[in-house]
This record gives sequence, structure tokens and C-alpha cells, in this order.
Amino acid sequence: MKILVNAELDEAQRQRIVAAAPGERVIFATDRPEMLAEARDAEVLFGRITPELFERAPMLRWVHTLGAGVDGTLFPELVESDVALISEKGTVGPHLAEQAFALLLALTRGIARSIRERTWENRLSIRAGAWELTDRTMGVVGLGGTGREVARRAAAFGMRVVAVDPEEVPKPPEVSALWKMDRFGDLLEQSDVVVVCAPLTAETRGMFDQSAFRRMRRHALLVNVTRGGIVDERALMGALAEGLIAGAGLDVTPREPLPADHPLWDMPNVVVTPHVAGASPYRLDRAIEVFVDNLTRDRAGQPLQSLIDKHKGY
Repeated sequence: MKILVNAELDEAQRQRIVAAAPGERVIFATDRPEMLAEARDAEVLFGRITPELFERAPMLRWVHTLGAGVDGTLFPELVESDVALISEKGTVGPHLAEQAFALLLALTRGIARSIRERTWENRLSIRAGAWELTDRTMGVVGLGGTGREVARRAAAFGMRVVAVDPEEVPKPPEVSALWKMDRFGDLLEQSDVVVVCAPLTAETRGMFDQSAFRRMRRHALLVNVTRGGIVDERALMGALAEGLIAGAGLDVTPREPLPADHPLWDMPNVVVTPHVAGASPYRLDRAIEVFVDNLTRDRAGQPLQSLIDKHKGY
């Protein structure tokens, strides 16, 4: 078996992969011509897959792509092929959840205002508007790896957690109620904070539209750390301007990169970070851990973990 790796790895990470594939050919190639040349007889790929690379790899059996969301990876040739797709889903939750709470606390504790306004004169108004998360309700949209990590942290803050997910996923002890997507409206109506933890699919694109915002509580906050396209831009701007929601914390935005003159940057009730939630010093090592486990599983004829349903998109 030939394994092609086109990710930037340090020597220790390379050796982990080599050690997990005794007797196999492991090729590390990040130069485009070399990648394309080495792809012709590769059976396994770790890193990035493109239509061009896929076309040059007729023997490919499975791909571990770097990234939890695969909306940018699912080109038609890959989707319709027998090549299995594995992603980082289930391993990026800790740092995405931390970003969600960073955004939330920046809003509820006056941190964003303090940084922007740079004055002691706003002290009383910040104190008057501050939240304590204790006994508030958090609605989690998508109870995969990120959603579960968000729920764990919400429970630690003393919050009640409700969640929706399209799949039959187990209900963690931190979650008070877990519903299917037909209860999405109920989640919006009950939540003080709504956190988007879902992948971008045909079903989730634009799901936060005007009707969704109208069902949210007027004091509610929206936090999004997965994909900006899940939120309709015009509906979001209208909801913030009309007071349908009280504010938003966004690591991802409907348009990326967000233009420097976009109103979201300057809204006092909005905090934007430039799609950085995916950053973690542990991220690549966690991905390699899944990859080397799957190499062992593949050699033993066992099912691979973290498989993507290419037609569902997650």
C-alpha cells in the first residue's frame, strides 16, 4: 500500500505515520508537481484533496482530509466515487467550543465594549447590561463533536442546555432535551443563547433566516463558530438592526473574508473574529491520531472511523 501525505508536518508527526504503516510506502510531498506524480499509484491520502489530484489518483481508496467541515471538498467526482472520505469531525470540538464561549463572554461581560470604547465612563452601563450565565438556557444547533463540547462547557457555567440534531445521536448528561430538527423553532423560542455547531449542507444553508430570528427571544444572542453560510446575511443584519435579537458573536460570517467596511465590524452588539476558531496547537496531532488508527484498522480489515457520508455532507 502506498500512502501519500501532502500536509505540512514536523519530523515527529511524520515518524508517527511511518511507524503506523510498517512495510508500507509513505511519501511526503507538498510540492504540486511531486504530489501529482506520486498520486498515480497512491491508495491512501492524508492532507488535501483537489479535483486535479483526485483525477491523477485512480487507485485511491480513502482520503483523510484536513478540516472538519467538508462542504468545500465534496466535488462531484469524489462524491460519486467509491473512495471513502474521512475528516477531522469529532476532534475539533474543544477549540471551537472555547471560541464560542470567548465570543459569548465578550458580549455578556462587556469585554467588547471595553476594548472599543476605552473609557471608564461606561462602567455603570456595562454593569447594568452584564449577564450571569447561571440558569440561562443555551440552544445548541448540531450535537456533533463541537456541539457536545459546547454543551459540556455550558453545563459547567450552570446553564440549561437544549439541542437539535438531524441524526439519532446519544443525549449527553449535560443536555436537558435533545430534539430532531422539527423542534428547531422550539429551541429558538426557549434559548437565551443559540450556538451554531452544525456543518454547512443543503439543509442548513441559510437556516437562520428572517422567520428563525423572529422566533428567537429579543434578548437572545447568536454565536456561530462553524460555517457562515448557515446564517442568511440580510436576515442577520435585519434582526440586529430591528432588535429581533440582542447581539451576535461570529467567528464565521456569511461572506468571507468579511469586507473591512462591512457594518458587522462596527455594531456595538456584535463581536467578529476572522475565522480563527479552528486554531489549536493540538489540532494536527489529533488528526494524525485518527489517521494512524485508521491505518491500523485498514490493515486489519476493520471499519474506518470519522467517515463522512458524502451525500449528506457530514
